[in-house]
Amino acid sequence: MIQRLFDLSLRHKIPLWGAALILFSTFSVSGVMMYRAYDDLKLALVTSSKGLGQTLAKTLTPPLLRDDVWRAFEIVRAPFANRLSDTSIHPDIILVTSPANEIIVSSDPERFPMLRKIGSFGVDFQPFAHSASILNGNSPQVLEPGGADYIYVTIPIRDGSLFLGTLILRHPRAGLNASFRQAVTGGAVLGVIVLAILLPVNWYWGQRMATPLVYLAARMKNIGAGPPEKLKPDIYNYNDELGQMFAAYNAMVEVLKEKAILEKEVISTERLTAIGRLTAGIAHEVNNPLSGMLTALDTLKRRGGLDERSLKTFGLMERGLLQIRDSVAALLVEARPGKRQLENCDLEDIRTLLHHEISQKHIKFEFESGIPDRLPLPAGAIRQILINLLHNALEAAGKDRNGWVRASVKVTEGRLLLEVVNSGDTISPDHLAHLYEPFVTNREDGHGLGLWVTYQLVSQLDGRISAKSRDGKTEFRVLLAIPEDEDSE
Repeated sequence: MIQRLFDLSLRHKIPLWGAALILFSTFSVSGVMMYRAYDDLKLALVTSSKGLGQTLAKTLTPPLLRDDVWRAFEIVRAPFANRLSDTSIHPDIILVTSPANEIIVSSDPERFPMLRKIGSFGVDFQPFAHSASILNGNSPQVLEPGGADYIYVTIPIRDGSLFLGTLILRHPRAGLNASFRQAVTGGAVLGVIVLAILLPVNWYWGQRMATPLVYLAARMKNIGAGPPEKLKPDIYNYNDELGQMFAAYNAMVEVLKEKAILEKEVISTERLTAIGRLTAGIAHEVNNPLSGMLTALDTLKRRGGLDERSLKTFGLMERGLLQIRDSVAALLVEARPGKRQLENCDLEDIRTLLHHEISQKHIKFEFESGIPDRLPLPAGAIRQILINLLHNALEAAGKDRNGWVRASVKVTEGRLLLEVVNSGDTISPDHLAHLYEPFVTNREDGHGLGLWVTYQLVSQLDGRISAKSRDGKTEFRVLLAIPEDEDSE
């Protein structure tokens, strides 16, 4: 039954729930406001009275020390001279009593003459007559005698440790009650006005709009800039018209994301192919003069008769040219892989080639091979892919004293799977996004071409390469389809 209520059409559900919420909120807030209004008004009265009393007490200290009664009278009369029209928070009487509980200054001498005991002015002042701690206290006090029509605020008047008297400010409750009635009346009128406006507006707009549409509009606003975010299921999980639209929207987001990924892969492939053609052409052009320079240097060194400085200079030049040759060699990716098929001995060769580097870096190395004696895949390309991945893994793991590298080559579901996992620093997400672009590297001595070459070889073999890095572990996976033709071209 409840689910059916939630599944109602929005043009009925939103106005009804909105009206109920407005009514409940209005009456709840009004009730709480009325409950607290009296206490707030009373607190404002007491706070104002204490502030006025403390100011008067400081001002009265010099006249009381000099027994200047006239000056003290002018001071207690000053608040009444500047009184505003609203007297609800102002005292109607201000008195100053002596330590003997006698009135020594009064704002109304006719009603409260001097030198009279404070307790002789009726029932309301009896608490002052029977409690010396009230008039001789060290801090302001608020008194509300039971059944009395007044609220009293007392402020001690002191000059250091010398007690001079007590300042008494009396406030009629009638003013406080009048302010409370005025506040309640104003709040009730305002509440009626708010209801008169909100209920019709809610009923009108509730039939045309729904709050959850805000979430949908926010995500579709910038849909031209890229796939928007999916809506969370808990935003709206009912089966009305809007819920069905949310489900269709999430399905659309999935389609847009898949399309964006496909477009990105196509653009990346085209860009890398163009870079590959350019760099391969440059590499071939550079290799010719480079080989000539290396041959000339070798000839000069073989002739002998060179001094130490010349040998040192030729050695520096030779190492620089060799470094250039290595970088150029990394750019040369054959357009077509070699025809020789992959055999187990090729994998053993890789282990042998890397043995020296593994020993130098003291890395824990595990290599698992589980392939048949021969696979219809180009041996040269597979060897280069695996060597590039293992070389990078050894470089990363070598920075750690307890570094390790695990590699495996196996056949699974008719495909060749190459896995290389190593310890070391985590690759950032930003770097992962550009991992297979040329000249992108996170090593100071790297040229950023090894993974680009690897990507080109994997692409030529119609395979896929993926990488993930987190928690100090990096993993590369290469998946290559094994051709059915045993004489693979």
